[in-house]
Amino acid sequence: MNRRLARTALPLTILLASLLAAVGASAHHGVASLGVAGVAGPGAPLETSSSQTLPRGAWLAYVKIDQPTFETFTPERDGEGDRSTFMMFGLGYGVRPWLSAYAFLPFHAKTAEDNAYNTAGFADASVAAVLGLRWDGRLRPVPANESLDDLEDLHVTLSAGASLPTGEENLRDRDGAIDPGLSLGFGGPSWNCGLTATKVLAPRWTAVAEASVVGFTEHRYADGARVRFGRETRLNTALVARVLTRPAARTRLDVNAEANYLVLGRDEADGVGEEATGGRILYGVGGLRLTRGPASLGLGWKTPVWTDLNEDALQQGAEGKEQGRLIATLSCLF
Repeated sequence: MNRRLARTALPLTILLASLLAAVGASAHHGVASLGVAGVAGPGAPLETSSSQTLPRGAWLAYVKIDQPTFETFTPERDGEGDRSTFMMFGLGYGVRPWLSAYAFLPFHAKTAEDNAYNTAGFADASVAAVLGLRWDGRLRPVPANESLDDLEDLHVTLSAGASLPTGEENLRDRDGAIDPGLSLGFGGPSWNCGLTATKVLAPRWTAVAEASVVGFTEHRYADGARVRFGRETRLNTALVARVLTRPAARTRLDVNAEANYLVLGRDEADGVGEEATGGRILYGVGGLRLTRGPASLGLGWKTPVWTDLNEDALQQGAEGKEQGRLIATLSCLF
């Protein structure tokens, strides 16, 4: 394709749409993964962060729902974790073609099977910045205008972010006890950083890889307990296939297949590792993403295919013990 012609035609023929999926990472942790895709060019997965940044001066608004349903150990309705609903509201802005900024506000609802201790409300807000680079003989910042040929180059991002202690961390059950895992906030800031790589393998195929880490600070709760949640490390891969394109209608349909590997460190209480926390999980994710004009709708199903949890038999209601997670996201670029 003639690059000059493509650069001229691209702003008129392609309206960028995005999928910005916020992962409810566990019963008490949540992170956001980032990605942008257009009607043509590389695809973006549902759960794995891709490497496309927002256009300069563009805004992104989105909402995402992640609803896990947990396996229960006993048939009795005895307070085991039943289900959760994680919603993430996000707003992104293209500061530069190579720099995007995001703000997130999550909403968590956690339900016990006998409704003995349910919690719901807004959790800790967070912010993130993403630096976009392109390999074209050497790493360069993403330029303002990229042709379709340019979009097929290897793209990488570096990201960093932090949460703010805006959620209520001292929620109490009917007996007055505080369960940090069911509270809405961590009580202190957390931090995260990540690296992604995205490469178009063929005109309709995109491969994505991601590595990221989330760390938590220790917090003293109102009952005097000092708690630090375990560090989260993620290694994700994804393959995206564009199965339908209608340029005249500005419509695109992608099929996504992903493998998400998660390592959870042990939570600590008063400096001592807590039993029945932490472990390793491999998730499989399958889904669809429909892009039409500036809007994008993603639907997927996420399920653990392999686990190695610490004190596995005691971790009911925890990450890795889901029957599955329904994922839905809607976003719009403007």
